[in-house]
Amino acid sequence: MTKAENIISKYIDAFILPSPPLSPLWNQESILYNKPPKWNYIDNCMITALLMLYDINGDKRLLDYSVKFMDAYVTEDGTIPTMNFADYNLDNINGGKNLFRLWELTGEERYRLGFEKLWYEQIVRHPRLSCGSFWHKAIYQDQIWLDGAYMVLPFMAEYAKLHNMRGVAEDVQRQFTDMCKIMRDPVTGLYHHGYDDTNSMCWADKITGLSPEFWLRSNGWVCAALADTCGIMTDSSSLRNQLSTLLHDISAFITDEGMLLQLPARKELEGNYPETSGTLLFAYAAMKAARLGICGEDIFNAGKTAFSAVTEKFIDNSGDVPVLKNICLMGGLGGDAGRDGSAEYYLSEKVVENDGKGIAPYIMAYTELKRVQ
Repeated sequence: MTKAENIISKYIDAFILPSPPLSPLWNQESILYNKPPKWNYIDNCMITALLMLYDINGDKRLLDYSVKFMDAYVTEDGTIPTMNFADYNLDNINGGKNLFRLWELTGEERYRLGFEKLWYEQIVRHPRLSCGSFWHKAIYQDQIWLDGAYMVLPFMAEYAKLHNMRGVAEDVQRQFTDMCKIMRDPVTGLYHHGYDDTNSMCWADKITGLSPEFWLRSNGWVCAALADTCGIMTDSSSLRNQLSTLLHDISAFITDEGMLLQLPARKELEGNYPETSGTLLFAYAAMKAARLGICGEDIFNAGKTAFSAVTEKFIDNSGDVPVLKNICLMGGLGGDAGRDGSAEYYLSEKVVENDGKGIAPYIMAYTELKRVQ
């Protein structure tokens, strides 16, 4: 058994499967801030990772746990009581991908009803910017955040494929293209975290509307979103090219130890640090892109090296439960905290261990490695 296999086996046995669905051990935001049980994107990232691992190893415990977890939040008629559609929060759509997968695996009607409700109650009504892209949330009107790409666009691609909705597939492609046109920096190739169509937010440039920095995890979300969507919309040359370009551009910022920094383009900045969750999202997308024939061996090796760097240098595997370190707990713009999008802001956010935003992409990247071995 390799070190990575041992780490994942211990996570599954001692950390994930023993987690109560209403208070999972990996959701550090809920634990630290005493949040009540609620449908959220972090938990759904973990279920996504478990279902990917199930596809690889057929361990029925993973499927059974995923069913138990989702059934704690989704009622028989597909309602999600702890979610409010009027929030128009793209994060809430992330779990729809798991509803698709569980419906395929089990045939259970509640999952189909659940993703149909997400579609009709939120997606078709979701407010949009003038360019046609979704607002990130109702409280962040006229704003695009990179994170939203992962939460919603692969779900839309899956829905379009299921119902043969060509216009929806074109909408997905257009939103990715707009994100690139508006938010990609032509010098570094990295994407700005946020865009404000009104140029009025405290963090937004008064001319471009862009937030000032390139945050690693937000770029990682876009990589993973593109990789997953390319796996669904297999004939989209524009999405494949966009993913290939982004992966090559990000790979230029990999450090000598194989990691990416919290602010990848600010290597000289004091306090900047190797951040594991974003590094692992890159690793996952890089290896998946290579498997899909989008990129070559150089990008696959960059992803594999990043995964190995996290495994060897940022996971303490000495105890019963491994400890994944250097996970930025959260990152955002504006809001009640007045987050200004500066480098100082991103470096001030809490750094935690064993959060789902790190463990889930670790498992996801591992499954891509296994698919080619």
